[in-house]
Amino acid sequence: MNFSSIILGLIIFLNFIFALVVVFKERRDAGATWAWLLVLSFIPIAGFMLYLLFAQNFRHIRLFHWGDLKKIGVEEIILDQVEQIQSGKHQFHNESASKNRDLIFMHLTNNHSIFTEENAVDIITDGQEKFDKLFKDIDAAKDYIHVQYYIIQNDTLGKKLMSILTQKVREGVKVRVLYDQLGSKKLTKRFFSDFRAAGGVAEAFFPSRLRLINLRLNYRNHRKLVIIDGEIGYVGGFNVGDEYLGLNSKFGYWRDTHLRITGSAVYAMQIRFILDWNQASHHHSITYSPNLFPRVGPAGKIGMQIVTSGPDSEFEHIKNGYIKMISSAKKSIYIQTPYFIPDASLLDALRIAALSGVEVKIMIPDKPDHIFVYWATYSYIGELLKTGATVYLYNNGFIHAKTIVIDEEISSVGTANIDFRSFKLNFEVNAFLYDDRISQKLTEVFHEDMRVSRQLTMQEYLDRPRWIRIKESVSRLLSPIL
Repeated sequence: MNFSSIILGLIIFLNFIFALVVVFKERRDAGATWAWLLVLSFIPIAGFMLYLLFAQNFRHIRLFHWGDLKKIGVEEIILDQVEQIQSGKHQFHNESASKNRDLIFMHLTNNHSIFTEENAVDIITDGQEKFDKLFKDIDAAKDYIHVQYYIIQNDTLGKKLMSILTQKVREGVKVRVLYDQLGSKKLTKRFFSDFRAAGGVAEAFFPSRLRLINLRLNYRNHRKLVIIDGEIGYVGGFNVGDEYLGLNSKFGYWRDTHLRITGSAVYAMQIRFILDWNQASHHHSITYSPNLFPRVGPAGKIGMQIVTSGPDSEFEHIKNGYIKMISSAKKSIYIQTPYFIPDASLLDALRIAALSGVEVKIMIPDKPDHIFVYWATYSYIGELLKTGATVYLYNNGFIHAKTIVIDEEISSVGTANIDFRSFKLNFEVNAFLYDDRISQKLTEVFHEDMRVSRQLTMQEYLDRPRWIRIKESVSRLLSPIL
C-alpha cells in the first residue's frame, strides 16, 4: 500500500468519525444534520473546514452577561408578572393582551421578556421617513445615543449618520455604535476616525481574531436597535445604507417596516443593547447608572414585549412566538417576509391554519437578493399554495419587512425573517404587539402593498419550467444551512 493510499484512507476514516460526531454529539435538527452529512461526504476536507466555520454550537456558552442587571429589578418584575398572570390577578389594559395572556406568559418565562402596557408606537414603512425621524431624534438627544445595526454602509447615508453622531459627541452626548463584523464588512478604521477622535465609541460584534479567517462568521448579530436617552427606541428591518432609501438600481424602492417606540418598552430595548455591547466591548463596558433607565410617564396604551433569540438560546424564542400566534388565529394571518424557509413546525402550523379556513396571506419579493434563498423560498411557497393560502409577489422594488399580523389583534415586527438562519443562527430582536389598533394599521399596510403586488396562482406555480424546479430542489436541500 503506497503512502497516498494511506493518507486517503486516513482522511476517509477521520471524515467518518467526524460525521458520527455531527449526528450523535451535536444533536442538531435532522434537516441540518443531513445537509451537513452531504457536505462532509462529497467534499471531505473542505467540508470539515466549512463545518468549523459555519456550525459552532453556542447553546452551552453564556455569551451575554451584565453584572448590574439586578439593580434594575428585572427578575423581581418578571416573577411578579408570572405570579399575577398565573393567578388571574393581572389587570390587562386591553382585550388583545388579555386574550393572548398565554403568549405573554411564554415570553415571560422562557425569554424573560417583560410585558409593558404604557407604550406608543409609530409604524414606519419608508426609508427616507425612517431616517428623517431618526436624525431628528438624534439631534434632540441630551444624554446618550445607543446605535446597533447589522449593516452600516460606507456610503452617503452611512457617512451622514456618522457625521451627525460625531457632532453629538462634540456636544457632550455619549454615543456608542455597535455593528456586525460580517454585515458591515466594507467598513474601515477611517470610517470611524473622526467619530472616535471626538470621543465616540464604536465596536464590532464577533470580530475576526485571525486575519482573513473568522470562525464565527456564520453567527451574525442581525439586530437593529437605536435607543436615545432611554426614552425613544427604534427597532425593525432597516439597516443603514443608500439602498434602504431606494437608491440601488438592482433593488429599486426598498419596502421595509420599522417601529419608533416610546414608553417603558424602551427599557427592554436598552437592556438588550447593553448585553450585546458588553459582549462585544472589552474596554468600554457599560455599568449601571440611573440615567440609562429614566423615569418616564405613560406614552400610550399599547401592550408590548421585546423578544430576542440567538444561537446561544436553548429555545427558538421568536419562532415559538410566531407558531403560538399562528396557532391562535381564528380569522386571518398576514405575513410579510423577504425569505420564507420555515422549518417543519412552522410550516405545519401555517398549513393547519389554512386548511382550517383561516385566511392565510403571505407576501414575498418578486426578485432575489440571495439566489439560493430565493429559490428555496419558492419551494416552500408551493407547499402553502396547495393548502389554499394566498401568495403575493411584491413588484414595487424589494420588500424586506418582517411582519406578522393575526386576526388584526396581535402582531410582531422586528428583525427575524422566516428562515432557518433567523431562527437558529442569527441574533434577532422582535417587538410583539398586543393592540388591535396597531394590528389593524399593519393590516392596512399589507393591503396597500397588495396594490403593487401580483398574486402567484397555483396554476402559474405548476407551470414553472423544469430548470426552475431543479433550482428549487437543490436550494431546498441546502436550506437548513443557508
